[in-house]
Amino acid sequence: METRTFIAPAEDSLSRLDLAICREMPELSRSTVQRLIEEERVTVNGRSERASLKLRGGEEIVVTVPPPVPAEPVAEAIPLEILYEDADLVVINKSAGMVVHQGAGNSTGTLVNALLGHCDDLSGIGGELRPGIVHRLDKDTSGILVAAKNDRAHQSLAEQFRLHSVKRLYRALIFGLPLEESGRMESEIGRHPVDRKRMSSTARHGKHAVTRWKVLERFERPRLTLVELRLETGRTHQIRVHLSEKGHPLVGDEVYGGGSRLASVSDPRLKKLITELNRQALHAMTLGFIHPTDGRYLEFTTPLPHDMQSILDYLENP
Repeated sequence: METRTFIAPAEDSLSRLDLAICREMPELSRSTVQRLIEEERVTVNGRSERASLKLRGGEEIVVTVPPPVPAEPVAEAIPLEILYEDADLVVINKSAGMVVHQGAGNSTGTLVNALLGHCDDLSGIGGELRPGIVHRLDKDTSGILVAAKNDRAHQSLAEQFRLHSVKRLYRALIFGLPLEESGRMESEIGRHPVDRKRMSSTARHGKHAVTRWKVLERFERPRLTLVELRLETGRTHQIRVHLSEKGHPLVGDEVYGGGSRLASVSDPRLKKLITELNRQALHAMTLGFIHPTDGRYLEFTTPLPHDMQSILDYLENP
């Protein structure tokens, strides 16, 4: 991990942030700099900013560059559950534990490696490390993803995600019993001011995030609830942050409070099932979007994976 700090010179007045960094760090391509900014690895006077920020000169800019990964991901023969595929796109049911694309510490075994092993016509818009990737799921979140196989499809799908017109429904098992039957969680989410591995609504510079939720089933004795969540935006860790800050962390979510709540589970069998889950109980169940070529509305739904379903089966028939 390399960290570089520099002061924007006066001649950088009205220059874009990404261009100023490229001048200071010519070994980095502009796309790399923009990705670092998107991943909030760049701060300006202690705050994360947009690549298009116009500088005044005199700002302290800190750039954190993660360890290098191979320039191009390699194709790997990793089994994938393909829900749909044509010349424009491929829809996958991602298993929990699979990282979507390469990053620090994850150069192999990713969804990108698996996709390259499955097809050789992925869109290049995502860059060398993220070919075809339009959106992502956390490593330990299971469920449906769509990847683009040409640049036109990528642009169309990316625009649908940008406009929040894509239907995205999740199922989650949470601690506690919400007082309401449904609701809307809204906040500005950004990198946690202290713990950089987490996201938070207390970030100094966050992005607008909205999650709608409704109760599907309550389990009074262990005080757990099955909920459906609908994303209106798609911020990093959005569901996990919103539920945790509402006081109902995801079962199994060690990062956002689910781990500490395990002590409240007195049933030894249930506690064992949750421990064996070894991830947050979150599944991207439904994905719906307009096909980028023929305009059809496509919608895909997958059942809960075995690890989550086992917990539900026990809760319903203890």
